[in-house]
This record gives sequence, C-alpha cells and structure tokens, in this order.
Amino acid sequence: MLDEDEPVIISHNDAMSPSASPTPPDDVSPPISTVESVATAASEPSEPPASIESTSDIPSARQIVSIGSASDAYAFTFHEEELNSILAKVPPGWKVAVVSVVGAFRTGKSFLLSWFLRYLETRCVNRRSSAEGDARNWYERVQTLNQHEGSFDWRGGTERNTTGMWMWSDPYFLPRNQGEEVAVLLVDTQGMFDHETTVGLTAAIFGLSTLLSSYQIYNVDKRIQEDNLQQLALFSEYGRMALEAEAKAAGMTKEGGEKLTEANEDCQASKQAAPSMKADTPKAPFQKIEFLVRDWQNFDTEDESDIASMEAEMASYLDHVLAERAASDLKETRDQIHSCFEEVSCFMMTHPGFAVVKNKYEGDVNKIDRLFLSLLDRYCQRVFDTTGGALSPPKLQPKTVRGRELSAVELGTYIKSYAQMFEQIGAHFPKAETMLEATSKANNTNAVAAGLDAYIELMNDVAGPQASDYHRPEEMELMHKEASERALAAFDGMANFGSRKAIEEARTMVIKKIEKDYQVFVSLNDGRNPLLGFETYLLPMVVAFFSYILRWMADFTCSGWSQTCRASSELLSHIYMVIFFFFLIVAWTKTKQISDVWQRVMAAGRMLVSDGGGSAKSKVD
Repeated sequence: MLDEDEPVIISHNDAMSPSASPTPPDDVSPPISTVESVATAASEPSEPPASIESTSDIPSARQIVSIGSASDAYAFTFHEEELNSILAKVPPGWKVAVVSVVGAFRTGKSFLLSWFLRYLETRCVNRRSSAEGDARNWYERVQTLNQHEGSFDWRGGTERNTTGMWMWSDPYFLPRNQGEEVAVLLVDTQGMFDHETTVGLTAAIFGLSTLLSSYQIYNVDKRIQEDNLQQLALFSEYGRMALEAEAKAAGMTKEGGEKLTEANEDCQASKQAAPSMKADTPKAPFQKIEFLVRDWQNFDTEDESDIASMEAEMASYLDHVLAERAASDLKETRDQIHSCFEEVSCFMMTHPGFAVVKNKYEGDVNKIDRLFLSLLDRYCQRVFDTTGGALSPPKLQPKTVRGRELSAVELGTYIKSYAQMFEQIGAHFPKAETMLEATSKANNTNAVAAGLDAYIELMNDVAGPQASDYHRPEEMELMHKEASERALAAFDGMANFGSRKAIEEARTMVIKKIEKDYQVFVSLNDGRNPLLGFETYLLPMVVAFFSYILRWMADFTCSGWSQTCRASSELLSHIYMVIFFFFLIVAWTKTKQISDVWQRVMAAGRMLVSDGGGSAKSKVD
C-alpha cells in the first residue's frame, strides 16, 4: 500500500476541490520557507474572513517542528513564526479544533490529509460557493490529487517522506450549533518506526501530536495489532502520570505514603468499564483517538453501498480488540488507553487500488477504487462533523484543556510551551512532571490574562479613557474592590492545573498588576475632577474682589484731597482691572477651556449639594 507524509506548496484554487484517492506513501520532503508572523486582529469579526490567504501567501503545509540528525541528538526545533502566521488567521476568540494523523511511515498519512483538504474546501463556510450547482459528490469533482496543487506532500515508494510536524497554512471554518463556527487545523507528523528514528524521538513526536490534537487519527495497516495498542499505551503513559502528579501536588495521597490519587481511581473506574468507544473518565488528559485501519479486506457485507453495515462491523471489531483480557499485560494495555483518552473509536478503509501504490502514480482519481472513495466520503463526514445529530454530540470538538475550549491564542500558548519543553530535552521522552509543569505554565499564563482582562473591562467602563464622569475616592475604592474580586474569580476558574505554588505565584502576579492598573485608573479619574486646577482661577478672582472692596472703602472713607488715598484707590483699581482684562483675554483665547471650567463649577456645585443633602438626610435619620 502506498504512503505519504510531507507537505508541498499548493495552488489554492486548484487544490481545494474535492477528490478521491488511494492510501499512498509518506515521509521526507524539502523544508518550506518561513513566512512572517501575522499580527492578531484587534477585534473579533462576526463572519469568517472572505479570503484566507493573500496573493503572496499560497496555501501550503508549513513546518512547525523540525527534527535534527544523529549529530545533534535529534533535537527538536520549534518554528514559532510559522505557527503564529497560521493561528493569526483565526479570528480572536474563536475556538480551534486540531485534527492530526500519526502512524508508521509509508502508511498513507499525508495522502489522507490531502483528501481532507479537498473535502474541507467544499464544506468551509466561506468557500462553498464554488461547488454550488454541481450535483456530483465532492470526490467526483476531483480529477487529480496532484501533490503540487493543494496537498500535503506524498509519494509512493519505500523511503520516508515527511519529517517533523507540519500544519496546513490556512484554517477551515466549519459551522457549529447555535450559529457559531470553529476553526479547523490539519497537522501531519513524521512517520514512526522508519529505521532512522529512535524510540524516544518516536514517543516525543507522538506525544506532542497528542497534546495539541482534539481529534487524533492513528493510522495502522490492515488490522489493529497488539503492538499498535502497546505503542499507544506506551506513548500515552505520561498522561496518567501527569494526572497523578497533579493530584500529588494538591496533597491527595493516602495515609502511609501510598500513592492512590484521583488519576488512579479514574484508571480503576475505566478498567471496570466496557472497552467500547468512550471511556467515562472526565479527567482523561487527551480527547479522542481513532484507529484508522488501512487496506481492510474482511468486510462481511457484500453490498458495497451499505456503508452503515460496514460501520457496524467496525464498531464490533473495535469492541473485540479492546475487550478485557485475562492476561495481566494485555489487560493493563487496554486500561491504560481508556484512562488516557476520553473517546476511542475505529474506522476501516479498503485498498485504494494497485495503480495507486506505484511510484509513478501522480494522483489520477479515475484509477482509485470506487469503494475506497465511498468509504473516504463517509470518513470525511465523520471526522469533520461539527454539528452532531439529534441524539449524538459532534464528532469534532474544539481543543480543550481541563474541560476548557481553547481559542487560537490560548492554543498557541500551549503548543509553544510543549514544543519548547521538547526542544530542551531533545529526543528523550519527557518525564510526567516536566509535562505537568509545561501545561501548568501555559494554563497559568492564560489565567493571568483572563483575570486582568476581567478587571480592565470593568474599570474601563468606570474610569477608563472613554469615561466622562468623575468618581469620588471612596466610590473608586468600591469599584476597584468589585473589579478585583471579579478578576480573581476569573483567574481561579481557569488556574486549576499544576502545583499549588505555581498557581499562587501567578495569582500574586495578578494582584500586583491589578494594583498598578488601579493607580492608572485613579490618575485618569483625578483628571476629570471638577475642582482640579480650580485654584488657578479662584486666586485671581479673590484678589480682584478684595481689591474692589478695598478701593470702595478707600473712596468712601478718605477725603478727596488726600494724595495717599487717591494713589491707593488708583492702585487697587488697576489691580482688579488688570485681572478683569486677564480673564477677558483668557475667555477670548480659551473658550473651550472656559466652558470646561464652567462645567466643572456646575459639577462641583451639584456634588456639594448632593453631599449636603446626604448629610442632612443622615442627621434627620
């Protein structure tokens, strides 16, 4: 069977039409040039962007993680600019679902993802117009799956094609319930067990893909073998350990030092559950794993149009594979899988046709087996079901961490945290505590941002740059207290993962930042004080007033022949006349400021009357 695994630059218009094709090969493709990071939009649009790429940004697979060679211990290199350029295309606040494909090299992962691109192009809410009026199935409208025209890079043969991890440059926006949309990202990974990759590196690639995915597809050849289950259990082992570490950090241990954490209790509960499609454990670290069996040859249903019966066989097969076993090692393998994934499912696809697996095959859809295309159509509908049915939830859900759906910005924070951790440890499989720390750090960062946003949002309405009313200091204190409580509640609602010490440190950071922001709001509020700067005008007015009174008294009491009286009277007259003309000039040149002063005087009067009325009322009471 044929395989795939590495991305190629595509022509957006050509590439994004539906198509059908076999299960070609994978692994090893040339690196793609880095693009500049795109700044995140400042406001959240109500509709998805009309055009996702510019003329200079042709949709293609972008390498977000590259893997070194033996000379540098197969070091991870995280390409943050590439990731940011992709996530920046998701409107702020929108939730993100990530579909990734993992599996052995040369099993058709990149080939499958190229079909996903064709399907999504016909379903994306801002691209469906091109298919309107065409009654054919989406895969029937595809003439070729040319890997250079809108596909992840794939090819037949025995050499690996994809190295590292690649993400498609454009998100696809699919409808959710209640008028919402979710951004869907596709991720391709380096094939495992290629005689060049160490076990530690394989575990790291699988682990990173699992951490960032909301729907992970485990590509296996012909059947689900016991070694497939053991590999999955091994690579997901740190998920259970991370849960234990979290419980330990929270102080949940048994007397006598026995480590019986909630994670273990969840695992024990999952061991008692029937090994079916979903594990009933709310604390499973990962969301969904689906075995995709390629080149399946054992369907009992003879009617090739009866896809429903074939799906029933798939479910029955998975139940058989995951059924509880008497042997302890087999039993532990299945228990481990159920305890680490919220849902485990299975789908099977037949061979695409022998023409597809040849090295010279270039993507001609007419050479692909029709049953393969029918199953491919059903599988795409299944994977990208974002609305669900009357009695069933959507198959594809946004990426969640601890039950919280992530936006693009939050997802980027987690991916960066995880990838940097792998960069530091190279090809060595991470310890659970290290994984916990990475998750906790990213989660606390997002919690700090959420808390500060809640505080600033409330205080901006009260005393922000756009506010117009002045508030007395005691009123500001009350509103500051209310906003602080709301901010800390937002922080506490999100910062619930990792060590208590790290969470407390992050909480202290929120409090300190709130106090700094409060001083800024106090300064802004003081600037609107109607009495602020009033002494600038009050002092000259007082001088002019007393000058006028003194002159009147001098003219009334002194005799007309007294030179001193006349000089004093003239001096006082000059003083208040100078002040009068000063105010006249100010009024002439600064009408706006005078208007503001008058408004301040009126506001001050109302404030004083209000205070007087309140005091009188309190005395009466």
